[in-house]
Amino acid sequence: MLIPGNRGAECRIDNNPVENVIRPIALGKKNWLFAGSERTGQRAAAIQTLPGTAKLNKIDPAAWLRDTLEKLPTWPNSRTDELLPFAWSVENAKA
Repeated sequence: MLIPGNRGAECRIDNNPVENVIRPIALGKKNWLFAGSERTGQRAAAIQTLPGTAKLNKIDPAAWLRDTLEKLPTWPNSRTDELLPFAWSVENAKA
């Protein structure tokens, strides 16, 4: 017996947005198997979350990364949390 599904328009039948988000992860899986060691793999995973966090905060990951890499060599260790994507803003980039 066939049971009708949710008839509401709020439920999408596909998940293309999700598939588009995870595509880079799926494409890089084989390469990431050879990180060198477990510790290196953990570092790589932590670093890869930063552009994702920038996207979630509606920040251009390339602009954030460029600004952060320019500031990092002279930035005080006690203020590194200001460079994280959720605390960064375009105004900070000009400072």
